[in-house]
Amino acid sequence: MVSLRTAPFMSRYAGHGMVCAVDHLAAQAGLVMLRAGGNAVDAAIATSAVLAVTTQHMCGLGGDLFALVHRPGDSTPAVLNSSGRAGSGADPDRLRADGHHAMPMSGDIRSVTTPGCVDGWLALHERFGSLPLADILAPAIGYAADGFPAAPYLAWVASMVADLPGGEDFKAATQPGAIVRRPGVARALRDVLGKGRDGFYGGEFGAGLLRLGSGLFTDADLARDIAEWVEPLSLDVWGRRLHTVPPNSQGYLTLGSSWIAAGLPLPADTDDSAWAHLTVEAARQAAWDRVDVLYDGADVATLLTPERLSPRRDAIDPDKAAALGDSYRGGGTIALCTVDENRMGVSLIQSNAAGFGANIAEPSTGIFLHNRGIGFSLEPGHPAEFAPGRRPPHTLSPALVTTPDGDLDMVIATMGGDSQPQVLLQLLARILGAGEQVGDAMAAGRWVLGAADGGGGFSTWNQRGAVQVELEPATPPQWADGLRARGHDIVVRDGNYGHAHAIAVRGDHLEGASDPRALSGDAAAY
Repeated sequence: MVSLRTAPFMSRYAGHGMVCAVDHLAAQAGLVMLRAGGNAVDAAIATSAVLAVTTQHMCGLGGDLFALVHRPGDSTPAVLNSSGRAGSGADPDRLRADGHHAMPMSGDIRSVTTPGCVDGWLALHERFGSLPLADILAPAIGYAADGFPAAPYLAWVASMVADLPGGEDFKAATQPGAIVRRPGVARALRDVLGKGRDGFYGGEFGAGLLRLGSGLFTDADLARDIAEWVEPLSLDVWGRRLHTVPPNSQGYLTLGSSWIAAGLPLPADTDDSAWAHLTVEAARQAAWDRVDVLYDGADVATLLTPERLSPRRDAIDPDKAAALGDSYRGGGTIALCTVDENRMGVSLIQSNAAGFGANIAEPSTGIFLHNRGIGFSLEPGHPAEFAPGRRPPHTLSPALVTTPDGDLDMVIATMGGDSQPQVLLQLLARILGAGEQVGDAMAAGRWVLGAADGGGGFSTWNQRGAVQVELEPATPPQWADGLRARGHDIVVRDGNYGHAHAIAVRGDHLEGASDPRALSGDAAAY
């Protein structure tokens, strides 16, 4: 067994399997499943479960989950949407009467939807799992009960929540390597093993969520299955077929921007500022009306047609930035990828939305609740208006790539909130378009789009201010000069440029990379 955690976080292996994740403990748990004869889904669930324990600052049992699963011999991936719905007590008028013009970002239970993570694990296991669920969850239960060493970033942010009700577990995370135990999470996981979904949604966690909601959620809300198998969105780009999750996910932006970019004169040299300009413009043209067209139940058939995308591609000037009023930004999420020896592949993404989510924990288990409800609109009559039983527009957008023959080519995903499709576009353009190796593409500097008027978090989709292109300090110096010359507002700074992972099938070997931006990440294989 080999673990790769040095730049560029890439290797090649004949046969067998690979796991990429933001935390090395989680990646190794997934690898244990593969070595025990499990498949890529077993590995993905085990990895995700450990992440729910060790990286509560990014994901957890109180968040949502999306996944794409490629099965050998089936050219169409299975797609799981396990994102939660607003409770029966959702009342947009009450929020507006309280003075809110947008969903509250933090500290308000009304921005919490029913968490879909656990239902997602169970749905994946029921359909594709090959190992007993007890074996798959054993590493996560062990780390929760016996403790795990705090990663550097967790130690840095733990003090933000350690004094909140339910945040007591993180008082121990005083420095990197400090041992953190989460007994409430261990109990919740054991309840899932003992009673299935009812052990979680109808158990200790569910009872606490009902109390916190004070009428927002009902027993019927928690009894309703969250996980739903849906048809993928697919599009042919760069000689491959790209697949993603349909709305309420924003995954259509990855496909649309890639289709636009593939039809542009992208330079072969990705250091060329024209490459940066054209990929930026492809992302902007694909996304400028996201706030109007992305909602639960959106007509996906119209979002990716040539009739819709061709005029956007034709409007791109290779020498000038378009005068659009859109804006974008990032968030707090994990992504993971697994491939087994039979070339089953999984792209899975799990999230709290922003960091510790709503900064509200279910007190008895210490499970923090996501704030995915921030995707709702408070504009009266908007198709994404906060309403009972409705799913919010979602930033989570994993992707999967197949060959023209329908074989697995690559699983890929990233965190990064609204910037997820932008990061994936750059990786796909490098790997599929420019022929770069996975590790080189993963380590290369990136751009993301931000709001020049200072809007942050996830609210920038709703702003109509000027667009600012944020560049990592590691980007080629000619990017900044070339983008400025074309009229872009440029800022070079450290920030959130995604934590991506990808595993590509290359003949008899796998080529995988875990993002070096995730300091404790791992690309593990055997």
